[in-house]
Amino acid sequence: MLRLTLQGMRARWVTFTGSFVALALGVGLIAATGLALAATFEAPHRGPERFAAAPVVVRASDTLRVSTPIGDRTRRLAEPRAVPDGLAAELARLGRTVEDRTFPVSFADASSGGGATDRADGAADGDGAVGHPWSVAAATPYRLTGGRAPATSDEIVVAEAPRAEERADGGVEVGDRVRVVTPDGADDRTVVGTVGATDFENAVFFTDAEAAQLSPRISALVVHADATAVRKAVRATADDAQDDDAAADARSGFEVLTGDERRRADPDPDRDSEALVAVNALLGTAAGITCFVSVFVVASTFAFAVAQRRREFGLLRTAGATPRQLRRTVFAEAVLVAVPASATGCLLGVLGAPRIAAWLVGNGVAPSWFAIGDQTWPLHTAFWTGLCVAMAGVLTSSWRAGRIKPTEALREAAVDSRAMPPSRRLLGALVLLAGLGLLVWSLANDPGEALKRKTYLTRPMLLIVGFALYAPVLVPPLVRLVTWLPARLPGATGLLARANAATGVRRTAAVAAPVLITVALAASLLGTTATINEAKATEAATQTSADYVVAVPGEDGALPAAFVTRARSIPGTAVSASRSTAVTALEEDVALVTSEARAVDPADLAAVSRLPVASGRVADLDDGGIVVNEEWRERTVGQRVRVWLGDGREATLRIVAVLRTGTGDNGVYVTPRNAPGATVDRVDIKLRDGADAAAVDAALHEAGRATGTTVLTKDAWLERSHPRSSESTRLGMLLILGIALLYTGIALVNTLVMATSDRVGDLAVLRLTGTTKPQVLRLVTAEALLVVAVGSLLGAAVAGLNLLGLRGALALLSVRSPLVVPWGSLGSMVAASAVLAVVAAVLPALAALRTRPVEVAGTRE
Repeated sequence: MLRLTLQGMRARWVTFTGSFVALALGVGLIAATGLALAATFEAPHRGPERFAAAPVVVRASDTLRVSTPIGDRTRRLAEPRAVPDGLAAELARLGRTVEDRTFPVSFADASSGGGATDRADGAADGDGAVGHPWSVAAATPYRLTGGRAPATSDEIVVAEAPRAEERADGGVEVGDRVRVVTPDGADDRTVVGTVGATDFENAVFFTDAEAAQLSPRISALVVHADATAVRKAVRATADDAQDDDAAADARSGFEVLTGDERRRADPDPDRDSEALVAVNALLGTAAGITCFVSVFVVASTFAFAVAQRRREFGLLRTAGATPRQLRRTVFAEAVLVAVPASATGCLLGVLGAPRIAAWLVGNGVAPSWFAIGDQTWPLHTAFWTGLCVAMAGVLTSSWRAGRIKPTEALREAAVDSRAMPPSRRLLGALVLLAGLGLLVWSLANDPGEALKRKTYLTRPMLLIVGFALYAPVLVPPLVRLVTWLPARLPGATGLLARANAATGVRRTAAVAAPVLITVALAASLLGTTATINEAKATEAATQTSADYVVAVPGEDGALPAAFVTRARSIPGTAVSASRSTAVTALEEDVALVTSEARAVDPADLAAVSRLPVASGRVADLDDGGIVVNEEWRERTVGQRVRVWLGDGREATLRIVAVLRTGTGDNGVYVTPRNAPGATVDRVDIKLRDGADAAAVDAALHEAGRATGTTVLTKDAWLERSHPRSSESTRLGMLLILGIALLYTGIALVNTLVMATSDRVGDLAVLRLTGTTKPQVLRLVTAEALLVVAVGSLLGAAVAGLNLLGLRGALALLSVRSPLVVPWGSLGSMVAASAVLAVVAAVLPALAALRTRPVEVAGTRE
């Protein structure tokens, strides 16, 4: 039997080569994405960076810790408290102390006489910088690389740009006069020194007095004293103030950091782990989709390879082979192909994983230090997955091959008369019902789930499998639909293409499978993300009735107080200044859930917004109240909820209104008193009836120029804050779709080569009936285009169901937004599939036509 197996493999080397290529590439993709995913499980350990030279650092804890029946639960605070002046004075008795203050800084373009508003993109040079007093530099890695320390209030020291091209493009040098935007406004300052750049922050140093003026709160305290004495002083200060709530917070809310613990005082000490969380989510999704695509294509290819050999199996049955012998032969062939193919795939994965990591780093998706580790479990997983999938791919087909009766063999091999057995119908129905059932279930119970990435990235998979299983039933009517007009045109090409595709249902379904998955994935993922982005922008536009929105780009920062003051003084305007904060609630006494929130004046908010209120009144918001959304467990108006505010203080607030969930951006609202550490980061301005629009516009832009603040109209703000697709989302989709679609494209070519090479005899018969070579090539081309059209229609059906489900979810969430279909991207992918299909079909046909038809026909006989 082994000898017969090897002889069969040698005789049908094209088929087995195609199976080998499909499996090797599939295993390679699984191994590469698995290795990249494994590298995200552990971030490198870093020592202290910002306070590397500080003996002891004292700061308020930035962690909320709540005791629950199952242990302590923690969350990071949105607004960590400052170090009290009294504690700073007490610690100064133990030794020399240095007060560190941290506040946002940016550079406006002063050369043109304007502020940040002169920038076309609405952002100022130096965005993301932070200010510090110069005295704290001695406790940090910063050392002068040029110039001197600041001595007067209008002098600063800046960090050098890390690369020479950045310095030449937009950096500053010693002696430059620049316009610096701080929480107090914009002022011209002189750069008197530079320090080396770091990768954890972009620092700007001021004199100690100027820093204290700009930011009175003490962020951290460097203490040159014994750590034990410092800890005793901190505890004593807290214990002495028994009549003050702040003292109770201080008793459990301060950290004395030494040694490696000083890293906790670094800016965003968990940034490495947090960066890997995003990369892990991206690669996890890519690995899941890659695994699905690989399994789908490999199983389809192996099943098709077995189905191609029905004539051969029929002849073996006629010669006396038993069904068991046929099954053993098929499985032996699968093992002989799968083992070396899986091993080759693992080698390809080892070679490809570093390239994926380099692409992620080069495009800013992963941190610069990200690299593939020495994990081996992804290779084991990929190898055994490939082997198991190959076995599964031939299981059903081998069973059917063994059931062929000798007297039916040749007739069975001629036409696909029974391409859909009952078992496949049942399995396809179950898969389709599962996919549609999950969609209906989510719409009925949690429509917001449809907008989450894990849902809309994975839901199409069940529908793709279901449609692929039912392809033998769906192909004939689709073929008749697509060829209705071509079959009626003069000439036999359209009619022959229709007949060949309809009679070779298995071949048509196998070739259409890669096109199905290409169109379904691309349309579902690109269409869903574009629709969600459009829905978010539409929702934001609906909820904002302001004519101007001035907001700090990014997550951190503050608007200059001078701008807020000047904006409020402009006649004919309604102004709402709000702050970003957070509110944490304990759900079911076991889980801390943090919600993004805004601190607002309710009267001002009502003048510039139209919030989607489900119950209650936002106007009833006061210092003892809170506005929540429908995602909260407690959402009954009048109900009191226990929460922890952004600075960690516990409070019991009354629910005054409940907002609809929407796309997920409808957060929580409190008053400014319940967000004492938050700074104004957004101002909404609305023209009152009868106001002079031109005068208001001129006054606002004058205030922006004077304070270095970007002033945007509502439309410009929406375009900037709600782009059609963020860069991270675009790159993530590019990675996911790029890997999947590259493989499906190769699989399409591979399957077509297998299918066309198996039709050498059919092409010879056409030549013997008088068909010319150009006519044969036109027929092959028409059949390839027909199969691409069938696969595209099946993929479009899958994508349509997904997008309609998304549209239903948005409607249930009370968000009115149109579906966005990426017609351009889909057209390009279908066109690329058509080109690949034609090339993959025509080239083997050209090779086949080199042989004389009589010789091929004689061989067949």
